[in-house]
Parts: sequence; C-alpha cells; structure tokens
Amino acid sequence: MPCTVASLSEHGHLRGRVRLPTGRLVVCGCLAIRGSGESSDWLDFYVPVGALEKAGIAYRDGRPFFRSADLDDWLAAIGTETFKHAPFSLGVIGFEVSGCTDASTMEGRLPEERDIGYLLPQGGVLHYGAANT
Repeated sequence: MPCTVASLSEHGHLRGRVRLPTGRLVVCGCLAIRGSGESSDWLDFYVPVGALEKAGIAYRDGRPFFRSADLDDWLAAIGTETFKHAPFSLGVIGFEVSGCTDASTMEGRLPEERDIGYLLPQGGVLHYGAANT
C-alpha cells in the first residue's frame, strides 16, 4: 500500500522498502506518532541498522551513535521535498531522535554545535543544519 496520511492513520506503522543513495534496496519503516494536547505530532521514517550493515553502509566512526553524512544528507533531501507538500515546524535527523526536542525549544535558530541534523523553517524557507560534532 502507498505511504499516505490515510494508510498511516489506518495502520499506524508501515513497513516497506526504499532505495538508498548507494542504489541498494533495503527495508524501512514509517510511523506516525500523534501528540495529545500541547504535544506535537511526529512522523518517523527509519532504516534498521541491520539493513544498513547488509547494504554495506559505513556508519561507525568512533562516535557514540550512528553517523553517516551521506545518509543524513539523503534524509534531509527527503525532508526538504516533504516540506514542499506538507510544511512542518521541525525535522530532526539522526539515531533515535524522535521527540528529542521541539520547534519552540529551538526558538527559530539552529544550534552552532549539532550532534544531529536539523531541518528548521525560517521565514517560510527550510534550512538544513547538518550534524557537525
């Protein structure tokens, strides 16, 4: 089934396949997390670490968590395209980052030191701050 708002609303968690920037086809998942009250909604898209390993993606560079600049940039491109059709207040890119911060905490500014990537709209334009630490 297609990954749409309707299918996410009906099933909550979708699993499928996606082609990585290397050209390899791997399993992936997409999950809608609905906030309540003042809480925000989240859309999680992920590729399991095991799938990345089987695809030969190098991601261990001595840091405590997953890091791949190529995959981060690829995910940022997906987020940028998504923003054109469904604007959002904040996107985060990294290892298990769902719920790690929110748009109001960011106060419209990208942190200078970033251990994850951020997609932050400013004046209707989406800016990507890649991880840099």
